[in-house]
Amino acid sequence: MEKKRLVISYNNLSPEVLELVKKKYPTGYLNSVIKVTKPNNDFFYAITLDTDDTSYLIKVNVKIDSKPKDEDEEKDFFSESDDIGTNEDSFPEDEVADEPAEEYSDD
Repeated sequence: MEKKRLVISYNNLSPEVLELVKKKYPTGYLNSVIKVTKPNNDFFYAITLDTDDTSYLIKVNVKIDSKPKDEDEEKDFFSESDDIGTNEDSFPEDEVADEPAEEYSDD
């Protein structure tokens, strides 16, 4: 006898099937999500679950970042108004290079 194949939304699972999902994915299903492409090129994300008589393809909601990673990298760390690295930068004049550094103890 061939198994039934069902496509069902996670939100519509029966309590019994939901319990089986929790047993199969005790730490979550993040790394088990697959992308399913339909014949019209639409797609959805799902996880799988097999029982003795049924193979489930369970649709899950997946949040995807909408902005490309490069957009984050292109942002400047400093704003245009920061005066870092200008000619006004200077070091304190009262520091003497020959003085020994202070020592700290953990007492």
